[in-house]
Amino acid sequence: MSKRRSPSVKATAGADRNKIGPRDLAAFAVILCATLVAYLPALRGSLLWDDTNYVTQPELQSLHGLWRIWFDLGLAATHQYYPLLHSAFWLEHLLWGDAVLGYHLTNLVLHSMSALLVILIVRRLKLPGAWLAGLIFALHPICVESVAWITEQKNTLSAVFYLASALTYLHFDQTRHKSKYFLALGLFVLALASKSATVPLPAVLLVLLWWLHGRLEWRRDVLPILPWVGLAVSSGLLTWYVERVYVGAQGTAFALSLPQRLLVASRVPWFYAFKLLWPVNLIFYYPRWNIDPDQWWQYLFPAGLAAVAVALGWLARRNRGPLAGFLIFVGSLFPVLGFLSLFYFRYSYVADHFQYLASLGIIVPVAAAVAAAAQRAKLEKQWRAGLCAVLLACLAGLTWRQSTMYTDVQALYRETLARNPDAWLADDNLGNILFQVPGQRAEAMAHFQAAIRANPDYWEAHLSMGNALLEIPGRLDDAIAEYQTAVRLAPESVRTHTNLGNGLLQTGRTGEAIVQYEAALRIQPASAAAHNDLANALTRIPGRLPDAIAEYQAALRANPDFAEAHNDLGHVLAQAGRMPEAIGQFEAAIQIRPDYWGAHNNLATALSRMPGRLPDAIAEFETALRIRPDSATAHNNLGAALSQMPDRLPDAAAEYRRALQLDPNYPDAHYNLAGALVRMPGGQAEALAEYEAALRLRPSPQLQQIVERLRAGRK
Repeated sequence: MSKRRSPSVKATAGADRNKIGPRDLAAFAVILCATLVAYLPALRGSLLWDDTNYVTQPELQSLHGLWRIWFDLGLAATHQYYPLLHSAFWLEHLLWGDAVLGYHLTNLVLHSMSALLVILIVRRLKLPGAWLAGLIFALHPICVESVAWITEQKNTLSAVFYLASALTYLHFDQTRHKSKYFLALGLFVLALASKSATVPLPAVLLVLLWWLHGRLEWRRDVLPILPWVGLAVSSGLLTWYVERVYVGAQGTAFALSLPQRLLVASRVPWFYAFKLLWPVNLIFYYPRWNIDPDQWWQYLFPAGLAAVAVALGWLARRNRGPLAGFLIFVGSLFPVLGFLSLFYFRYSYVADHFQYLASLGIIVPVAAAVAAAAQRAKLEKQWRAGLCAVLLACLAGLTWRQSTMYTDVQALYRETLARNPDAWLADDNLGNILFQVPGQRAEAMAHFQAAIRANPDYWEAHLSMGNALLEIPGRLDDAIAEYQTAVRLAPESVRTHTNLGNGLLQTGRTGEAIVQYEAALRIQPASAAAHNDLANALTRIPGRLPDAIAEYQAALRANPDFAEAHNDLGHVLAQAGRMPEAIGQFEAAIQIRPDYWGAHNNLATALSRMPGRLPDAIAEFETALRIRPDSATAHNNLGAALSQMPDRLPDAAAEYRRALQLDPNYPDAHYNLAGALVRMPGGQAEALAEYEAALRLRPSPQLQQIVERLRAGRK
């Protein structure tokens, strides 16, 4: 770092002018209100596509979960290794739980803060149009995907640190205060920990320094940035490794040759620039381009990009601004230009949220040019304000309209398919949503078929079709065939093997199912789900209960917060007669997921078998029913517990009747109700009817004898 220079009076005065004061807070209030109005439809939005991977999962909601967010690098904890982002989600869940509005408001506030920082940066650069640039960024519809989609808090959070770091570094460049340098560096680290797409910041700063000073000096400009470059490269390599090894950005869909990658990289800036300058027909999933080096017209993109660069380079002898904006725009897009494979490239090479920060490379120069032109034209202040208001109103209207797509996940996918009929991912996702809606099964299956037609190699659609067929009586073999297709298309996917294993298990082909689970574990030995599925299969084989217990324990070593594994392990421990250990596992599952009704039900059943624990068992059954009052099983089990207390027989009978209201063909409930009625005065006749109902549903010699004995007694 160069020797500290004494700031000039002019520099100090400039620094004072750029401090955040009451006017800036008022500006933030204006931006926040304008943004709130423009994004009002999105505030009612639900969780979308992969939001559930980012909103903190139950197993991460503890302090131990927060530790895992930072130190579990194998993605067993989080979908991507952005620890500060997931820590923010962790804190937000602590504050408002699953209330979606809280996450939307957080995104909105963060976006508004970034817009204010844009104003402060433009002001520090002494460019005209600071307010216009900030408000365009705040209200531009290209930002809707980043603000309305909860997952993209990656963008809104990292942008605040990115822009705050840039502003602080510009202050350092002016004053050479070391405290500003290290503050800017710390903010950059926080930006990287929120999203690694912020890695271009060192290059952006160098461009700004070149624009400010006319040339770059080694000691003054380059040397201080070198530590930043090291951090950026490290973060970029870590993200590339995670995307490739853990997220799955490898295989035929990502096997692009160098000429193909160059064609993608040269086409992407044109696409984003066009959408930024003419923001119509914005789509959640854009069509995936066919990149063919043998088609001559595709070389128009790199030729045009090179021509623009040459022209702006020639113009830079008189005005460096346009070239600086071009370099910042293209340089900020570098992580998503296609040189490095991202998992999202399976679906499309472009997405609106990819240019969230890069858009400033165009927005700021355009706003400055418009403001300068208005000043040169000597337009009255009210005319300038009026024209800006019209522009901003148009952008706000487009943002409002775009935000309506995000009010409901079905609406988002349907609108996406209307604008991009071959969006096979939207078909698959919409089908999975519709399949859970009563009466929508046929439409769901049609969407799965459409996804497979649009992309026969999309193995997830074959999995979805298999999952759907598995729920249809008589279609089990067809489901297995779809799973087998998915395994053929994605032999290195854990999910394809485990789903096929689950299908085979339902047909009773336990040995073949085990082969699939073992294949999944060879691919990912630390897969908690595969260990758990294998354990479930082993419980069906006589004499393999100890092996099943070992697999459940392996699942819990891989993921100690795996509530289902705790519950399943507790179930087999109870079968083995190890009741205290079973109770401990059920309690562990409930601690991780307090609303896990199955664990409450199993814990209650275990407690009912322990001397002196019957009141605790009844309390647990009642808790299970508060969580799921429509569970016939839980009502029946509560009745069985109450029937052990002679003074609670009427209550037990009431629970059995409630179970039968929910499931009239529940033989255990008929049998248990009959047993309670036999013990109650005047209940013999009704008890006989209930035993007869149980006999019709589940014939047995023992039950036949009971019915005949009661009939004889009545005679």
